[in-house]
Parts: sequence; structure tokens; C-alpha cells
Amino acid sequence: MASYDPKTDLRHYLDAARRALLWKLEGLSEYDVRRPLTTTGTNLLGLVKHAAGVESGYFGVTFGRPFPEPLPWMEDDAEPNADMWATADESRADVIALYHRVWAHADATIEALSLETVGRVPWWTEDLENHSLHRILVHVIAETHRHAGHADIVRELVDGAAGTRAGNSGLPDGDPTWWAAYRTRLEETADGFR
Repeated sequence: MASYDPKTDLRHYLDAARRALLWKLEGLSEYDVRRPLTTTGTNLLGLVKHAAGVESGYFGVTFGRPFPEPLPWMEDDAEPNADMWATADESRADVIALYHRVWAHADATIEALSLETVGRVPWWTEDLENHSLHRILVHVIAETHRHAGHADIVRELVDGAAGTRAGNSGLPDGDPTWWAAYRTRLEETADGFR
């Protein structure tokens, strides 16, 4: 029987969320990856930029292993939500490449430390700031999957694509007529509660 390694399981779920988030950008124009599709401006490229900032902090400074590149949008004096959108000077390729570099840095931290290693999260309140790598991994997995879910909805609004990867929408196989009828049925049901 193979030995059980919880770190391997945790890395599996983190990597799945990372890949799902990046997949949401595939095949879209620069406009579509940047355009805000919610009232709060949620956009696909901004979600990736935000995820890069999140991982750089949690797997960097938290464990005394700061990410070596400056991320000005993560500084305390950055404009609000600067991490949630890409400026005209930040190309899709730049943001994706940054995410991959942060990803590698985070993976090196995860590999180097035991799950019991305690880090300090300076942006959390003092009574909550000291946590194990295990706890931080669970937190970042949850956050990354949450943002991958945001990206799923935003991508669906752009072109109807859904799911965690190409060929796996997780939805019933329905043609546009079936989906229109399904949506109409849901709308009619909701209308009964007005």
C-alpha cells in the first residue's frame, strides 16, 4: 500500500484551481479577458492577477520567503482594487507569466516546509495571524477555487463556455433550444414568487 501524503492531496487541489482559472482566458480576445462583467468590475485577467498577488503573499512573506519581484498593486498604498484588473501596460502574457512565476515560488515554499511550519500573516488581525502551512494551503485552495468559480460565471457571460477545463463543462448536454427552454422554465418558476 502506498504511503499517504496530505501535502500531495493539497497540491493537487491547488493546482486544479490554478489550471481552471487560467483555462478561462483561453481563446478569448484581449478585450474579453479584460472587460468588466459585473457591477463590481469582475474580469478574467484581473482574477488571475489577484490570484498571483494572493499566492505571492501567503506563500511568500507569511513564511519569510518573500516573492522576489515587486507587486505594487498589493502594497498598502495602492489604489483600491488595483489587484483586480490589468492596466493597459500589463499584457495578458505578462499577467500569466507572473502567475506562473508566483506559482513556482509558492510551490517551492510548499515543498521546502512541513505542513506544521507556522507562518505569520501580517494582514490578518493579531489574534489570527499565526497559522501552519497546512492551514494556509487550505485557505488559498478555497480562495483560488472561489475565484475560479467567479471566472466560470464571467466566462459564461462572454461566450457560454463553462466548466473546469476544455471538454468538461459539468453541465447537461443540451443544444441552445434545450437551454433556452430550461432558462425560461426557471424564470417562470421565479416569477411565481414576485
